[in-house]
Amino acid sequence: MLTERDLASLPAFLTVEEAARVLRLKRTTAYEYVRQGIIPSVRLGSFIRIPKAKILEMAGLGREENGAGE
Repeated sequence: MLTERDLASLPAFLTVEEAARVLRLKRTTAYEYVRQGIIPSVRLGSFIRIPKAKILEMAGLGREENGAGE
């Protein structure tokens, strides 16, 4: 399992494999979710990249947990 330190050290845009690891999905499932639009992604030529912020949001690790609004 990834720690907070591991998550903080991830780049702004993840590969599908990195995103799959964060979400604890199989690689093929992550690619299928990207294809279906379930996991938001950006295509740069032949590369697929996924915004780290979206993955953290999907995993329930978004900024709102930092006490915003208190």
